[in-house]
Amino acid sequence: MPLSNIKKETQEVLENAYQAFAKPNFIESDPIQIPARFTTKEDIEISGFIAATIAWGQRPTIIRNANRLIELMDGAPSDFIRNHESSDRERFSGFVHRTFNDIDAMYFLEALQHLYTVQNGLEGAFDSNGSVKERIAGFHHTFFGIPHLDRTKKHVSNPEKGSSAKRLSMFLRWMVRPNKEGIDFGIWKSISPSELMMPLDVHTGNVGRKLGLLKRKQNDWKAVEELTASLRLLDPIDPIRFDLALFAMGVNKMI
Repeated sequence: MPLSNIKKETQEVLENAYQAFAKPNFIESDPIQIPARFTTKEDIEISGFIAATIAWGQRPTIIRNANRLIELMDGAPSDFIRNHESSDRERFSGFVHRTFNDIDAMYFLEALQHLYTVQNGLEGAFDSNGSVKERIAGFHHTFFGIPHLDRTKKHVSNPEKGSSAKRLSMFLRWMVRPNKEGIDFGIWKSISPSELMMPLDVHTGNVGRKLGLLKRKQNDWKAVEELTASLRLLDPIDPIRFDLALFAMGVNKMI
């Protein structure tokens, strides 16, 4: 359950951290720099989805490997996804990022091509009635709607199974939140910023607990709901702007 009230000191800490860190230079060390290279909607969302998919581990490694995937798409993700032949996927042989390997990468390319040539693209795959939890779960089922290996399913989280779905929630933040700080893109209009859920990881979870915003110990979907509900008490219109504050406070060991 969310907290019924939040201490004034906690609100001040969050607002101060938000003002300090929610600036364009946030991009310089964050995987969001990958989609920030592009200007067209489809290039931004495809490159953002690829970067978010492998966004676990050390950020320099994430950025290096995401850039490698974009390079293998000839630096033009939308054109490559729409127009590549199945034989073009062979160039991804040997790619590895932690447990995401070339088999997974090749399936992602095929599934994205299916989304953009047969269905309504990435935004369309998330555009359904219901909560963000239901939209993410629906996307999971849609993305694996063509033949696939079971091993690849672990790289697209499903909150219906209790996962925090951190990377997909982060991707949605990138796509949905307005570009008022010069960080997120605000290019998707089918989801409101007020509906977004917290991208919960070890940093945001630990800082949330230390600030008294989160009581649950596990970093699962129930914790996502609890922390997001607490943040909505501070900003019901754009609660996930505080992701920028919580994450930066955790990374910089400020609390």
